[in-house]
This record gives sequence, structure tokens and C-alpha cells, in this order.
Amino acid sequence: MVEKKKFSIIGGDLRNVKLAEFIAAEGNSVDIYGFDKAGFDVKIKQSSTLEEAINGSDVIIGPIPCSNDNEFINAPFHSEKILIHDVFKLMTKNQLFIAGRISEKIVHLAQVCNVYNVDMLEREEMAVLNAIPTAEGAIQIAMEEMPITLHNSNTLVLGYGRIGKTLAKMLHGIGANVFVEARKYADIAWIKSFGYKTVSLSELTQTIKDMNVIFNTIPSVVLNNDILKILNPECLIIDLASKPGGVDFDKAKDLGLRAIWALSLPGKVAPVTAAEFIKDTVFNIIEELGV
Repeated sequence: MVEKKKFSIIGGDLRNVKLAEFIAAEGNSVDIYGFDKAGFDVKIKQSSTLEEAINGSDVIIGPIPCSNDNEFINAPFHSEKILIHDVFKLMTKNQLFIAGRISEKIVHLAQVCNVYNVDMLEREEMAVLNAIPTAEGAIQIAMEEMPITLHNSNTLVLGYGRIGKTLAKMLHGIGANVFVEARKYADIAWIKSFGYKTVSLSELTQTIKDMNVIFNTIPSVVLNNDILKILNPECLIIDLASKPGGVDFDKAKDLGLRAIWALSLPGKVAPVTAAEFIKDTVFNIIEELGV
């Protein structure tokens, strides 16, 4: 059980607003900042300044992703930009900074400012649970965009990491014909054991032309011009990979293919559930560190 503390939640989307409510509901003090132009209900009173929000807090929680440019906090619902350096400058060595997808540049800045930081997406429990709303959101997009059912359609999942595993399982449950690209022999064995069809990168050109929808989870350009030009023109591409993504979107557009880069799906399709996962992970971190 985590001892009652003071939290500051800086920036982010609806997940962080719900996170603030969940943390406050457990008897903690919570200050939030970075939502002055939110188009949704914010029940917790917002701090008027960044300094007011951070002052006296034990834990400062940033967004997922922490930043889109390594300079400013990701705060889409705030009227002003929030410099990461300003956040770190206001923090003391006794405060903990937690966010998601903290880049090496931001980690270095935190070290310079003597700020202890933890990337929650590097936690296994968070990464696994986060795959659930990501997979559900990807399937939702496919259902909305495709003129046919996923049931009995040919679906290809590129990559068999946490998201790939969860997505393949859900697609199989719907009744799709599931093809999965993987490289590790152990992964190939698991794919076969679940009844999916395995695809190696060397076989991709033979298999991919028959797909109705492709879900990419590999953060490297796998779907390049050579692959894209042999796709069925009706094939839908949904890229779930973080930057730089796995699709040459310019080539896809030139070829008239439908390619959707679906980033941050947990915050869009299931912000309440995602906030619960974040809260549990944050409390796990605090308990382990003894903050």
C-alpha cells in the first residue's frame, strides 16, 4: 500500500485527467497543470502556474509520450507551451519524475538538472497492459475503415512483441485468418502453437499481396516502396509503431493506398482504462523505490 503523497500531473491527454481523479480518490493530494483549454470536464482544480503545481510534490507525472520534440511537454490541451527544462528546473532532488517514452535527450537533461526519472513504458506491466487498448483501438479502426468483416479476412501482423501478441490473439478470436511476421525461432513456435500462420521477412512479398489489412508494430520502415507496390489496392494499412513508424507514407499516398498512423490509441479509445493502468504502474514504481 502506497503511503499518501502529493502528486503533480503536468500535461497529457484525458488519461492524465482521469489519472488525477483516481489518485485523488485514494486520499492523495493532486495538483494538475496544462489543461486550460480542455474540451472536457476537469473535476480537479488546476494550478495557475507551473511552479504552484510542482512546489511541495513528491511525484511529478508527465504525459505519454513525454514530448513530441524533446523540448516541450506534450500538452495538447494547454494554451501555452511547457518547457521540459522549466519543469526540471523547478524540481528538487527529492522529487520523482515519471512519464512515458522519455527520450535519451530528455533523460540527459534530467541528469544535468539532477532529476530522478522513470519511464513507465519501460515497465513490463505497463507495456503489456497498454497493449490491450492499443489492439482494441486498431481493430476498431479496421472495422470502421473496411467494407468487409474482419471475420474470414486475411490479416497480417508485422512484429510479435507485446502489441503483436495481443492483437493476433484478438484477431484470431474474431475469426480472422491471422498471419504473423516474426524473426525469433521461439516466437515462430508460439505463433504456430496458437494456430496462426507464420511469415518470414523473406516470404513477405509472396504473402502480402493477398492481405485485406496489415497491422504494423515494427518501428522501422518495413512497408517500403518495393512492398507497397505489390499490395492489393484495397488493402488497409494500420501502423501502430512509434516514430519513425513502419510505413513509407509518401509512397503509400502516391500509390493510392489507405495507410493510417494510429499513435497513442490507449488515450483515444480507452482513456479511463489506460489511466487505471498508469495509476497501478506509478504506485508500483513508488513502492519499489520507497519514495
